[in-house]
Amino acid sequence: MLGEYPIQGRGAADISASVERSVAAGELEPGQLLPPMRELAVRLGVNPNTVAAAYRTLRERGVIETAGRRGSRVRARPATTGREDIRVSVPEGVRDLADGNPDPALLPPLAGVFAAAAEEGDRAPVLYGSGSLEPELARIARADLDADGVPDGPVAVTSGSLDAIERVLAVHLKPGDAVAVEDPGWGSVLDLVPALGLRIVPVGVDDEGPLPDDVRRALEGGARALIVTDRAQNPTGAVVSATRARALRPVLRKHPRTLLIEDDHGCRIVDQPLHPLAGVTHSWAFVRSGAKAYGPDLRLAVLTGDADTVDRVRGRQRLGPGWVSRLVQRAVVRLWSGGAVDVAAVAAAYGRRRDALIGALAERGIEAHGPSGMNVWIPVPDETGAVARLLHAGWAVAPGARFRMNAPQGIRITVSTLTDEEIGRLADAVASAIVPVSEGGYV
Repeated sequence: MLGEYPIQGRGAADISASVERSVAAGELEPGQLLPPMRELAVRLGVNPNTVAAAYRTLRERGVIETAGRRGSRVRARPATTGREDIRVSVPEGVRDLADGNPDPALLPPLAGVFAAAAEEGDRAPVLYGSGSLEPELARIARADLDADGVPDGPVAVTSGSLDAIERVLAVHLKPGDAVAVEDPGWGSVLDLVPALGLRIVPVGVDDEGPLPDDVRRALEGGARALIVTDRAQNPTGAVVSATRARALRPVLRKHPRTLLIEDDHGCRIVDQPLHPLAGVTHSWAFVRSGAKAYGPDLRLAVLTGDADTVDRVRGRQRLGPGWVSRLVQRAVVRLWSGGAVDVAAVAAAYGRRRDALIGALAERGIEAHGPSGMNVWIPVPDETGAVARLLHAGWAVAPGARFRMNAPQGIRITVSTLTDEEIGRLADAVASAIVPVSEGGYV
């Protein structure tokens, strides 16, 4: 055992395993600084390259994070216990408004679509070497992207938005690189970035998207990538407006080597226009998921980007799952081309529920945000207390800790299945559970 550090071993695998055991046992605490690599090598009597390999393994596994000359530290929340674990247990009889799911009543039926897709496949079974992309899906996806002003680029298919984001980050960045991420933002991305051995740089968000000054500081500070949610941002519902897009583009032009990733998971559940940033930088990726519109279990997203990025993603995909089921792709083609989702009706349904709750909260002096999508974000001074009091009153909401880093506290309410009869009672419960905060408190 090494002094005050419970680290031992002679090989890289032994050293990294020793650190992991110590973290799990609580002997190395979250945020604790690890010894410099050369110092640890001297104390253990091993080559510095051995310690460097151990630290690299720990970064890749999300156990530690490295901040350049500031050294390596144990992650504040190890990747094995991610933000998705920060959730309330919903007792029987409590209304669950914390899950972030779409309204099942607004999702299209899938049985007939899959049956038709399977019958089509029976005529020409997909075998090894048959190709990874359904041509008709590529065609209609590219036409849809063109209509929304997304720059021309090849199309690939991944197993959902997060799969696409992970692959794009992995093929461009190396452990220790910094990624600018929305704060508050999607908890899965906040877990994914450090799990890849990358560093998070928080970027503030308001109703119109990422704050330009925060993005500028992040890129000037060395962030090599920026992840932006174009519409229905989780948890705030932010939408990148035309004005905000015009302000962000010159910031990105000054840093043309930035990897830009845009997530449009709100496609087909929102009616606000898209204002893409894609194409401003040399390396870019635009991801469009069907989970919220067609059903999370489809696990399919369309990815486009510059030719080099898409080619790298396809190459890495071939070394893993190989491809996304062509049967699923054919089913999505039928859903997409057949107008299975009435976008205007779905967007209006979610919009009525959001606006009704936000309006009812405003009448009670409570600030809330939700320009699009299926969630409402409410700044609160004490999210733990607010979540507990609401749970006691019969309402389960998501604690803001799942979605934020430096942003002030808040709670997220999913309105997708909220009824008109529940709005007033929920607003009363929220008003009783929190103390109003100043305008713009979540930025």
